[in-house]
Amino acid sequence: MANETSPIPTPHISAKKGEIAKTVLMPGDPLRSKFIAETFLTDPVLVNNVRGVQGYTGTWKGVPVTVQASGMGIPSIGIYSYELYNFYGVENIIRIGSAGALSTDLHVMDVVAGMGACTDSNFAHQFGLNGTFAPIADYKLLSTAVEAAKAKGIQMKVGNILSSDNFYGDCDPSDLWAKMGVMAVEMEAAGLYMNAARAGKRALCICTISDHIMLPEEILTSDQRQTAMTQMIEIALDTAAAMNEA
Repeated sequence: MANETSPIPTPHISAKKGEIAKTVLMPGDPLRSKFIAETFLTDPVLVNNVRGVQGYTGTWKGVPVTVQASGMGIPSIGIYSYELYNFYGVENIIRIGSAGALSTDLHVMDVVAGMGACTDSNFAHQFGLNGTFAPIADYKLLSTAVEAAKAKGIQMKVGNILSSDNFYGDCDPSDLWAKMGVMAVEMEAAGLYMNAARAGKRALCICTISDHIMLPEEILTSDQRQTAMTQMIEIALDTAAAMNEA
C-alpha cells in the first residue's frame, strides 16, 4: 500500500497520492487510454503523461476508475503494474487489449479472458523459485467479469492464453501452443499476473481477438483496435464498478 514514504510520483507515473483509483484498466496503447477515458468515463482527468503514456481518472456508474496505458510487452507492463500495486495502493488491474486467436473456436472480435497465462518470458526468474510458476488471474475478478459479460449477453470465452515476448520470430510455435488448448496469444498478461501475485493484489486480462493466427480471417486495423472494442471495455468497466466494495 502507498504511504507517506512511498516514492510517488514515480519515474514513470506523475500522478499524486489519491489521484489513482482502486481499480485500474490497462490498455497497451496510450491512444486507447485516451479514447476510453473520453468516451466512457465521467469527468476524466489526465493524471499521467510521462513519456506520453497517458493515464486518466474519472468515474463509471459513480465509481472511480483509472485508465492507464501499459505500453507493449511484459517488461513495460511490469514497470507500470509494479508501481501501481506497490506505490499507489491499487488493488485491481484489468488488462484490456488485443490478442491473436489460436483456437479454431474463436473469431475476430470475440472477447476472451485469460484464466491462466502461459509464457516464453523469463520474467519469473527474478523471484528465485525452484520450479515453474503458473501465472493465473484472480478468481474474484474473473468471476465478476464473467457475470458482467453475461449481463450484457456477451459470450466471453475463458481459458488459457499465451504471453509471448516475440511479435516477430524465426520460429512460429503457434500450432504447438494450440495443441495444448491455448486460446490466444498476447504480450503482457503473464507479467501482470506475476506482479499481482507477488504484491498480494488482483489481476485479470480481457482481450478482443484482433486477428487469427491459424485461420485466414480479416485483421483489424490499428484504428479498429483503438476504437472498436466496446464490448471488452464495458465488461472491464462494469467489473471495476462491481469490485468497488470488494
